[in-house]
Amino acid sequence: MKSELAYADMKVKELAELSGVKKSTIDSYLRENSYTPSVEAAIRIAGALGVSVEYLVIGKEADKSKTLISQDTNLRLLLRLLEKLNNEDRRIIIKNALNLHDELTNRNRKVDV
Repeated sequence: MKSELAYADMKVKELAELSGVKKSTIDSYLRENSYTPSVEAAIRIAGALGVSVEYLVIGKEADKSKTLISQDTNLRLLLRLLEKLNNEDRRIIIKNALNLHDELTNRNRKVDV
């Protein structure tokens, strides 16, 4: 995670804002011998950094032939469009996508109840 923060030229505070994970929690993940993030936190952090969860956890990507992105034309198009944006615009879109995800998840939970 440290290397991805540096690569993205992002501060922990920015990552916390983009991912919705508390800054203190991210700080604890960055410390040596820290605990492992929950699945939800890992997904949010990876999304905010623009990497896969697998890459965030083990430092390498999965076999590309088996990923959802390689199979879904819409996702490939979305990634190509995101690649064309500057870092700040990309961060805005990721933050909005995470907020939309939360709204949809909460709506689906209300429907299930």
